[in-house]
This record gives sequence, C-alpha cells and structure tokens, in this order.
Amino acid sequence: MRDGALADRPRDLLVSGHVNVDRFLRLPRFPDADRTVPVLAERVEFGGTAGHLAVAAARFGIRAGLIARVGDGFPPEFRVRLARAGIDLRGLTTLPRVPTPTAYILEDAHGGQRTLLQQGAMADGLRASRATPSWISEYSWVHLTTGPPEIQLALEAAARRAGVPVAVDPAQEVHYRWTATRLRRFVTGAEILFGNRSEIDRVAERLGAGRSEDLLEHVPMVVRTEGKSGATAFTRAGTVHVPARRPRRIRTVVGAGDHFRAGFYAAWFEGEPLPGCLEAGIRSATRALEGAG
Repeated sequence: MRDGALADRPRDLLVSGHVNVDRFLRLPRFPDADRTVPVLAERVEFGGTAGHLAVAAARFGIRAGLIARVGDGFPPEFRVRLARAGIDLRGLTTLPRVPTPTAYILEDAHGGQRTLLQQGAMADGLRASRATPSWISEYSWVHLTTGPPEIQLALEAAARRAGVPVAVDPAQEVHYRWTATRLRRFVTGAEILFGNRSEIDRVAERLGAGRSEDLLEHVPMVVRTEGKSGATAFTRAGTVHVPARRPRRIRTVVGAGDHFRAGFYAAWFEGEPLPGCLEAGIRSATRALEGAG
C-alpha cells in the first residue's frame, strides 16, 4: 500500500497516544449507589491505546515508535519491555512529579466492564505539550490516537509538512475531549479515520454527517470495527466488510481494538488489498480477546 518514497523510510509506524498502567479489579458485580462489593482479585498490566498498538505492531515485525508522556510512577519493567520489543522510545517523555496515566478497569462476573482513567501526564495543558519531533520524517505513517488534542493536531501538522500520511483514531475521547472545530481539523487532515461504531457515529454527528459513508467528504477512508459483526472499511471506491471470527474464549476485551489496528497495519505495509488488511485485523483482535496477544 505504500509508495516507493515512503517504503524507503527507515521506520514504519509512529504512534502517539496513551501508555498506561492498567489496574484490573475483579468484582462479583458492580456496586449500586452507596453500596460496597468485595474485590475478588486484582492485577496490573501494561496498557494504553498507543502502548498496546506499538507492542502488537512490533510483534508483527513493524518498525514502530511511540510518542507518549508518563509520570514518575511508570514501572521501569514496562520501559524495558518496550525497549526489548525494538520500539523507538525517543518520544516517550517522563514528566517529574506528575502521576503516570493509569486506567482502573472494573470487571464483573458476567463479562461487564467499566473504566476510570487518571490522565496524569496525559492531561491537557501540561508543559512541553506542543513539542513536535524533528525525526517524524523517518516514518512511513503516523497514527494519532488518544491524548491532548493540541498535541495530536500539532503532530498531524508536522507529519503533513514532512509528507507523512496520518491516520486518526480519537477512540473514546471523541465523546468528551474533542470540540467539533478541533475534530473537523483532525479528521480532514488525515488519510484514514479509525473507530468503533459508536465512535464513528459520534464523529459523524459532530461533523454534520448523516452516515459513516458521508464522512468520506472529509477523509478518504473510514475503518470501523463492529465487535461481533466484524469490521467495515468505507472508501471513495466502495465499501468492504469482513465478518468477525468467534474466539474460543474471551479473557479480556481491553486492547482488542488496538490489536486490530496492528494486524491491519501489518497487512497494509505488506501491500495486501483492503479485504486482506481487515482480515488481518480481525485475526489479531481475536487472538487478543483470547489472551494470546
């Protein structure tokens, strides 16, 4: 899918977004108001939209890099894991005396999930928020996901100046962090818009588009994940749908969408046609649901 000039760049995919500590709490049920329930188990895992995507992409052999901010509490073993995966960490910045981004993920006995996010170092308005790397031109693609809108817009502008195509993926933050004006700039500056059904619907609403297909007035391609229904890509040349695969079990849904993107990019960089990219994304997401990574 890449043209010759982009294929000759030394690295493939630069991802900007969250690198989190994910703290999982297993509950028998979610508590009602003014009630208490016991915690049955807890675990801590590496997470974040950008973190999951970069690690999963590296497993496919994609030469990936990260732009993210973490705080003093970011576990050293997580940084070692990223380095061992071969991920470019020049853009991973530690802000002193600031909490590291942390997701508190509540899981009940029936597969339900609720998430609380401590933005910490990824909060809006912190120092150095407008810095953009000079080495962005080393990459063939830039993927911009969750994070302060001013940072993502600045990176998008820097990528465009460097001739690097951009995919945008505001994820759940599209519901509360992006104004309509900023979101319009973000989407119209991109080559691909990623999101699940509710996120794409929200983008369409904010941009005054009636359907997902109508977003093609603003961006050449929309890739929409649809859970048990699979995934659909809308392009100006037509629409492609791929059904889901049934997982043998579901360990966790956290990160499945990021693994979909990693599989999609792995096929994209190999020059696969669009249906093959969606198929690769579905396979990768299914393995993530099963806990295979």
